[in-house]
Amino acid sequence: MARYTGPVCKRCRREGQKLFLKGTKCYTEKCPVERRQYPPGQHGPASVRRRKQSDYAVQLREKQKVKRIYGLHEKQFRNLFEYAAARPGVTGENLIVALESRLDNVVFRMGLATSRRQARQLVRHRHIEVNGRVVNIPSYRLSAGDEVALRPGSRELELVDASLGARSRPQLLEWLALDEKKRVGRVVRQPTRGDIPLAAQEQLIVELYSK
Repeated sequence: MARYTGPVCKRCRREGQKLFLKGTKCYTEKCPVERRQYPPGQHGPASVRRRKQSDYAVQLREKQKVKRIYGLHEKQFRNLFEYAAARPGVTGENLIVALESRLDNVVFRMGLATSRRQARQLVRHRHIEVNGRVVNIPSYRLSAGDEVALRPGSRELELVDASLGARSRPQLLEWLALDEKKRVGRVVRQPTRGDIPLAAQEQLIVELYSK
């Protein structure tokens, strides 16, 4: 499966806003998206002066933005959308809640990693336990009451200490709890759309996939 290894700031510039792909660094560093407010590439400046985008283009950009924020490939994102569509309730809200319930995202939200990419690496390298069992699948879906912890031998990792000690670290969300000393967190309850600080119009994604 293809994996993007280029500068992540190019992705922010393509979407025209900060996606916080570098985690806490995005709060302290001046992002290129602020200096060059146009898409990357030789035709970037010219694209700003183009005619108004079509409805399809707006929907596509919204989908690409959310997909890049959570670090998913197209097949993963589409499968998650189909899961959300099959559940009762509002499909767009189900999609965002499903994205937030991923193990790599919860590790990031708890502050154990500075970015989702770093959180995914912690999970892949078997540093994370869920309910006392090692889980190395970043897409593992968590439920209310699940306990997320660093393995005993991984609790003194420098990157975790740096993440928890960062001044720009985002505030812990209400649906999560964390014991910083023990490096143990818990999903207190299932999040709702109102609990998730994501500037996205998920209805546009639903419209795109419903065509």
